Amino acid sequence: DGVRGTDVARQGPVRLTASGLASPAAVRTAAALALGVAAVAGLVLAAIVSWWLLLVGAACIAAAVLYTGGPRPYGYEGLGEVMVLLFFGVVATAGSAYVQAERVPTTAWWGSLVVGALACALLVVNNVRDIATDRAAGKRTLPVRLGDRGGRLLYAGCLTAAYVAVVLVALDAPWALLALATAPVAARLGLSVWRATSPRGFVAALVATARFELATAALLAIGLWVG
Repeated sequence: DGVRGTDVARQGPVRLTASGLASPAAVRTAAALALGVAAVAGLVLAAIVSWWLLLVGAACIAAAVLYTGGPRPYGYEGLGEVMVLLFFGVVATAGSAYVQAERVPTTAWWGSLVVGALACALLVVNNVRDIATDRAAGKRTLPVRLGDRGGRLLYAGCLTAAYVAVVLVALDAPWALLALATAPVAARLGLSVWRATSPRGFVAALVATARFELATAALLAIGLWVG
């Protein structure tokens, strides 16, 4: 985004490239190193569990690079939320279950949707805040396509979907209902995003959503561990 100029009118936290704090080359080098470390870990897992995990790892690396890289980055085509649900949710959660048990129980599938939906909510609130600047830069995120009202409703939908998935997890692991303890926080977040009128309001909601996601996921994990 920094290279393409999308972050020039940045309204949220400072971005390294757009702010001039780091050169594009330095950021690419850091990204390559991080992906290299991840690739080594993936090779070890594949050697221990199954060779086809290499394909999953390659898909993860491609998804990381092509989000804003390449000739047609999918983050600019409204597919960011879909890929976040897939890779931050299903692949990360169900994949972690598989490498430990060599199978994916039903609770892991539903649990992956909890985590994925909350990760989507984080991206959605970020993109709703940036609708005007993204549209001007030609970045057609899902909130840009849906419009301001549609983006805010999508945020609420992500939170709702996460709790529906929690209930589905609880069909096999009743203690997973512990995650519902954060529902009052979700209600407040939904209202804050719906009512936000300034970048500062969206930034506050972004930070709060990240904390909310962590708390909900932690309670879900505790519930799965207990029951």
